[in-house]
Amino acid sequence: MTGATLGIRAAHARLSSAQKGHARGAPAYSVYVNRRIGRALAAAAHAAGLTPNQVTAISAVHTFAAIALLAVAPVESWTGIVAAVLLALGYAWDSADGQVARLRGGGSLAGEWLDHFVDALKIASLHLALLVGLYRGAPGLPEPVLLLPIAFSVVATVTFFGMILNDLLRGARGVPSTHARGGGSLGRSMLLLPTDFGVVCWLMVLWGWPALFLPAYALLLLLQTAFLALAAVKWFREMRHVG
Repeated sequence: MTGATLGIRAAHARLSSAQKGHARGAPAYSVYVNRRIGRALAAAAHAAGLTPNQVTAISAVHTFAAIALLAVAPVESWTGIVAAVLLALGYAWDSADGQVARLRGGGSLAGEWLDHFVDALKIASLHLALLVGLYRGAPGLPEPVLLLPIAFSVVATVTFFGMILNDLLRGARGVPSTHARGGGSLGRSMLLLPTDFGVVCWLMVLWGWPALFLPAYALLLLLQTAFLALAAVKWFREMRHVG
């Protein structure tokens, strides 16, 4: 067994033993699939001497390659499959950067900023890339269908901003985040699965078949909109209490 292999195994074991319970608001794919893939990638990255910011850059390369592909390539089956794999890998690398930081003894404020900045750019641009792709590659679609990616971009961006803002305002007043580890459950994680970015990633597998993709995409948009509406009421009440 090579030294590199030993290093990967040791890093993976350290991460596995240091895992905490997941956050109450963490959906199932992120917890049970993405975090585990990210753990393996983090161990390999740490053994290779990569920094957390370099891992974030790898995540961005995968993610934005997929976004560009969806915008400019034909709306065909291979496009969606390749994009789904790239998005899923980008998401896994996004999980890995924080775990690499943990292996190195802690991350930096600049690294956390970079991670959130890339996330915000990804969330804001993915659905707009779908809009461009549908407009270019499926010209026979009814025009109202093109409103779906616009609406999804709004919902996803506002949801992400709301979560970040909650933590920012709580932290400014010394109140623990609602995403504190250790409070999650399998049932709650499964219930929140439609809000998981991983579901959006793998939904792209249907991209080449608009008759299948669009109803599934619209359903996911409806579920995420309902989540945002309920969450906004809850968040507002929590902010009144914190204030």
